[in-house]
Amino acid sequence: MNTDEVLGIFREAGAVLEGHFILTSGLRSPVFLQKARVFMHADKTERLCKALAEKIRAAVPGKIDYVVGPAIGGLIPAYETSRHLGVPAIWVEREGGEFRLRRFEIARGARVVIVEDIVTTGLSIRETIECLRELGAEVVAAACIIDRSAGKTDVGVPLIALAEYEVPAYPADRLPPELAAIPAIKPGSRNI
Repeated sequence: MNTDEVLGIFREAGAVLEGHFILTSGLRSPVFLQKARVFMHADKTERLCKALAEKIRAAVPGKIDYVVGPAIGGLIPAYETSRHLGVPAIWVEREGGEFRLRRFEIARGARVVIVEDIVTTGLSIRETIECLRELGAEVVAAACIIDRSAGKTDVGVPLIALAEYEVPAYPADRLPPELAAIPAIKPGSRNI
């Protein structure tokens, strides 16, 4: 599956939105990829995650013990990708502002792949790596449905992206005039 096919699935689901959006990272963007509109369709999610699993299988030598998703965005793609890889899916969640593996135990030396929905800055992946390494896991790679940085984000391990789609993102104090003229929307605040 290539980037155009991935974006086609997002467009079919009405998940490519244009306007002025405040991303989770705090950056601002004229494009928001509302993955929830894709993930609400099991058939679309399956197609994406099956293709991502194939890409992971081709890129990661050796055994994978777990797929780990950062909550909440990584839960669905991690679960569905793990299904196609035939390994368990677990997740980290925030506790006191930091990712923790609260509901599961993981053996020291376990080989894991982190699966995220969309990567912009890679912060959630880097925080997940830190959490897992503290527990003694070996993070062999990270993967995502869409890398908004088009390969520019360094997460500290190989990043396997099903699609690379460079979308501009700006700090709030450095907006281009055409974006600054549009009222900002924080996704999740109005059914987006």
